[in-house]
Amino acid sequence: SSPHLVQVRERIRINGQPISKDLFNKYFWQVYNRLEETKDPEHASMPAYFRFLTIMAFHVFLQEKVDLAVVEVGIGGTYDCTNIIRAPVVCGVSSLGIDHTSILGDTMEKIAWQKGGIFKPGVPAFTVAQPEQPLEVLRERAQERKCPLYLCPELDDFEEGCRALELGLAGAHQRSNAALALQLARMWLQRRGCQGLGELKEVPPSTELLGRPVPLAPVFQLTDAMIQGLRDTEWLGRTQVLSHGPVTWYLDGAHTTSSIQACVRWFRQAALNQDKPHDGSEVRVLLFNATGDRDTAALLKLLVPCHFDYAVFCPNFTEVSVANNADQQNFNVTLENALTRCLENQRTWTRLLEEKVGQDPWLPSPLRVGGLLQPAPARGSLLLVPPAPRPLNSPALVFPCLAQALRWIAQGREPHLAAPVASGAHPHPAASSGAVLLREAAAVHVLVTGSLHLVGGVLRLLDPALSQ
Repeated sequence: SSPHLVQVRERIRINGQPISKDLFNKYFWQVYNRLEETKDPEHASMPAYFRFLTIMAFHVFLQEKVDLAVVEVGIGGTYDCTNIIRAPVVCGVSSLGIDHTSILGDTMEKIAWQKGGIFKPGVPAFTVAQPEQPLEVLRERAQERKCPLYLCPELDDFEEGCRALELGLAGAHQRSNAALALQLARMWLQRRGCQGLGELKEVPPSTELLGRPVPLAPVFQLTDAMIQGLRDTEWLGRTQVLSHGPVTWYLDGAHTTSSIQACVRWFRQAALNQDKPHDGSEVRVLLFNATGDRDTAALLKLLVPCHFDYAVFCPNFTEVSVANNADQQNFNVTLENALTRCLENQRTWTRLLEEKVGQDPWLPSPLRVGGLLQPAPARGSLLLVPPAPRPLNSPALVFPCLAQALRWIAQGREPHLAAPVASGAHPHPAASSGAVLLREAAAVHVLVTGSLHLVGGVLRLLDPALSQ
């Protein structure tokens, strides 16, 4: 799977656990030396990072004699380096979103064409509910490749007549992922000779399917192991909540418009479910970064309705110096470029809020006073309204690295982080006033989103055990 959050070994797991440092070291050098010995003198470069790790993963799985390998594509499918498996047991396409547009295309239909490239002749494939046009593209790709494609029934259909299924991963969008996982697992179990899991019905190409372009896969009786698997699933950095005293961190690596929408629904629900502090002083902070060719303005616009008191932007570097953390270093991006992107995000957020002021009943007019702390009657929380020509309800701050951003947010109340330096390392006038507000708030809710690499950096700082 990719990307990793804290350590590169997370990408290659056996029985759910990242391979050990010793195994990683052993197999890395086996693959590296073999490639070095056999490379073509005319094309003497090594495979790029992701390709090398893909080759290495296949080598690890073969050497360790795994029974079943689950391989997630990197980007797209058709031209992805994982797409060299000629006869997998089954293929799955989860909910499509607009991402990696410079590589995959700028429409859902183009992206669906790329994803459908993993379909193989005679190998069953499953997908979940998709918009009509992308689903039609997937169906055409399946026909072209002589691949039987099926639509997963909703998870609700498995719950009829029995109790609701409990999912280890929060968020309504995880229900379609769970439905897909059940169908993929069923195909493997059938291959192993398990009975009573429902048969796929062969559908002649000419058959009209009551308006459905893709036939429905069967609903079947779930085994105890399946029910337990859905309940016990953990996937760090996806709808993850870390409660550390007064500060609660909500981590979600969403980075597309559809996944940010799902993240917002989850965050609003999860934050609402938290016990409200008796004195009402609750502060909400957004920690955001986005990478690549993503339309950050579109992503940030979706986050405005969460009513954050502060928006904090910083690069994905855990420290300004990343020399001691090669696993999380992106050699394709300089700190200067990353900070420029953060400053653009800060300007975008400020503009979005300026557009919202005046039309937002949540921000009553008595609040619009320069530099004063006032209670917000609608939410019972304190807001900082900095002096500005056009006052805003949410100051936007930029920090050069994650460690500084987290120290400012936590204000010495997070056991794994040192207290921020009081010398005013951040000259923004909102930073010092905000520090008081954050220190005194009974509850601080922090949503970290926009990039899985950002979430990984935050996890590394908040949970040092993950780096072991």
